[in-house]
Amino acid sequence: MIHEIFAVGPLQCNCSIVGDEVSHEAMVIDPGADVSEILAIVARHGLQVKQIVVTHAHLDHIGGAMELKKAIGAPILLNENDTALVAMLPVQAQWLGMKNPGKVEIDGSPKSGDKVSAGSLSGEILLTPGHTEGSLCVYFEPEKKLIAGDTLFAGSIGRTDLPGGSMEKILRSLHTKVLELPDDVLVVPGHGPLTTIGEEREDNPYLQE
Repeated sequence: MIHEIFAVGPLQCNCSIVGDEVSHEAMVIDPGADVSEILAIVARHGLQVKQIVVTHAHLDHIGGAMELKKAIGAPILLNENDTALVAMLPVQAQWLGMKNPGKVEIDGSPKSGDKVSAGSLSGEILLTPGHTEGSLCVYFEPEKKLIAGDTLFAGSIGRTDLPGGSMEKILRSLHTKVLELPDDVLVVPGHGPLTTIGEEREDNPYLQE
């Protein structure tokens, strides 16, 4: 598994490029900004991006998706419950003092249990509403990796005070889906350092019973 993780944009969103070392098919998860850097990494590994997966429709995660789509032709996948946030992207840009990405066209709406694939790599979609209505995580079971978006961070969880947020829903998502995963699963949060399910189960103050 090729897996490049790097922070993009002023809010330092963790963007993941995940590729199959044999077929060189790949997916990009959360291309929030810095599309030229994403394309350079894709080219360096000789990858063919098959899909662009967005964990939720906040600007720092989706801001570069349309530019990337135009460059490589891959479809953008985002859960339909975040459609209202896509429509609010110009407002989000004003709030954050960031560039308005213009119209973002979504090509597919992954649901819980759906698979996203690149060559032999297969990630399961876990719908985890709470940070936003359409928040999702991507779980690569054989590789024991979870791309968590802003649902879970090292020592914290996603904020719920923005449109579509719900503390009740994010805690339910974490306890019924995320914490069901094994302790040794590596977690790639939407921002900040990597962690594991076990570390968060033990030390994250939001996840204690």
